[in-house]
Amino acid sequence: MTTFSKSHSQMQKLSWEKKSLEKQLDQNQLKQKVKELRFEKLSIATINGSFDLLHAGHLNMLYTAACLADKLIVLLNTDESIKKYKSKNRPILQLKYRMQMMSAIEFVDYVSYFEETDPCRILNLIKPDIHVNGAEYGTNCIEAETVIANGGKVHIIELVEGLSTTKIIEKIKKI
Repeated sequence: MTTFSKSHSQMQKLSWEKKSLEKQLDQNQLKQKVKELRFEKLSIATINGSFDLLHAGHLNMLYTAACLADKLIVLLNTDESIKKYKSKNRPILQLKYRMQMMSAIEFVDYVSYFEETDPCRILNLIKPDIHVNGAEYGTNCIEAETVIANGGKVHIIELVEGLSTTKIIEKIKKI
């Protein structure tokens, strides 16, 4: 029985990793997927960020974004881009694991990444109908000009008070 459990556990791990790849798109796959979604006349919402140390505030934003369109594409900063705009000590979790976590969320349809410190190039490729951002960035966020120029709208979501990766890190340091 122990052998079966170990073998079964290993199979589950392989299945999980394989399953998580179904939603993950590199740049070429993303371009093709957007073309397919547009052909099917489906609306697209996007949201971007590092999503390092995923928490309930992130889930609130992601769920709201998913409700605004037929398909939700989450765009993650690469590890190097996070180091450039946050700190050399970030991210806490590597891109591979952040992509796996996003892929596990039922209401996230696709996950991709971008290497720049801002997502404007990749948003220009996707041309989302709606781009979602947190209230801390406001309607004049860095993505707004690109999204609006391509016919999309920016939707701002209020943050869940007290939930941010930075605050979580600060709290952990005090323990």
